[in-house]
Amino acid sequence: MKNLRWKPKVSDCVLLLICLLYLVQYSDRVNIATAADAIRRDLQLSNTQLGFAFSAFAYPYAIVQLFGGWLGDKFGPRRILTAFGLIVACASLLTGFVGGIVSLVMCRILLGIGEAPTLATATSAMARWLPAERRGLGQGITHACARLGSALTPPIVVLLMTFWNWRGTFIIAGVIGVLWIMAWYWYFRDDPATHPGMNPEELARLPKLAVHKQSVKVPVRRLLRRMLPVTLVDFCYAWTLWVFLTWLPSFFMHNYHLNLRDSALFTSGVFIAGIGGDMVGGVLSDHVFKRTGNVQMARRNVIILGMGGALIFLLPVLFLTDLKVVSICLCMAFFLMELVIAPLWAVPMDITPRYAGTASGFMNIGFGVAGITSPLLFGFIIDETGNWHLPFVLSIGLLLIGMVAAFWMRPDKPFIDHDDSAPGTEITAGIVGAKA
Repeated sequence: MKNLRWKPKVSDCVLLLICLLYLVQYSDRVNIATAADAIRRDLQLSNTQLGFAFSAFAYPYAIVQLFGGWLGDKFGPRRILTAFGLIVACASLLTGFVGGIVSLVMCRILLGIGEAPTLATATSAMARWLPAERRGLGQGITHACARLGSALTPPIVVLLMTFWNWRGTFIIAGVIGVLWIMAWYWYFRDDPATHPGMNPEELARLPKLAVHKQSVKVPVRRLLRRMLPVTLVDFCYAWTLWVFLTWLPSFFMHNYHLNLRDSALFTSGVFIAGIGGDMVGGVLSDHVFKRTGNVQMARRNVIILGMGGALIFLLPVLFLTDLKVVSICLCMAFFLMELVIAPLWAVPMDITPRYAGTASGFMNIGFGVAGITSPLLFGFIIDETGNWHLPFVLSIGLLLIGMVAAFWMRPDKPFIDHDDSAPGTEITAGIVGAKA
């Protein structure tokens, strides 16, 4: 009977922790969107000011991206995600006590600092804990959990606001963040070989990375140049994502005159469609890779399919007025757009598993820049024109640019570090500083 007892793999438990991280931190990003109308009235803000508060998250997020992934590669995901996760939890807690636009913006800036290294450092962790053939699936599952957090947050925030107020939702979010930090630091190990629950059979299936015994020196400039096309694709994808994440509840509320509860339900429906897109994109990308052995086809073609499909389904939103039809089109657009995220985040792991944190951090600069410009410009356009459809026009144009830029990504050509053949380099299943 002992042999029949199922025991989860350590790598699966690590992946589960990363999934929970994505769920919690994406909830922290979008909870302000659901509470936006209450915050605007309570703090007496204009839509432009509110848009500035939304975008304040992305200013430090974009800047810290420059070195956030590098920190994960150099010091290890265990310490970096613990330290910056604590910053995220503090930012959420403090948001519950803001008194005006200045303090709200400062809390969003703090949140941006805390979340900036998360995706890149988590990618570094997955590069250590997942074999190559599971990279698309791993990115798909984790980002599906991110969208699950986005989908669950609107109705939960509305429910909490019914019993308490908008401030209480941020305090609870901060407490949840602290609980995750405790679980992560207790369970995760930077080197899979040092985990007490690891067995030789599972360890043998994990990637063996070339590392130095001494502190690693990351070839930053060469890697940044190599990642620029991927960064552009990420920017084009992220522009539209930020429109969905920050303004969709207000779009339903003001353009269709829905109450807070109904707008939250419609928003959740769109985000739920994105969960399916995340999963399908990862599975489809890995399936193409296993069937063809062509990583370029597996990543690029799925990205182009997703962006092209989203573009097609956003077009009717500009011309139709029926709420149900528009909602279906938005669901389909978000589903197809989310096909992009898993193969896109797998590209840095394909190009350079050794520096996956740094590479994905460079890629995600595009996300941060889009987060600065998209919400702020959306709010400005609405204040100036009152037209809730115009920002989608920009999204359509950028999706088209992203499709073209995808042809310049080359995940099939691994990044060659000049030091890879240098003396002192060894092949291990561990991390920087691992001993023979």
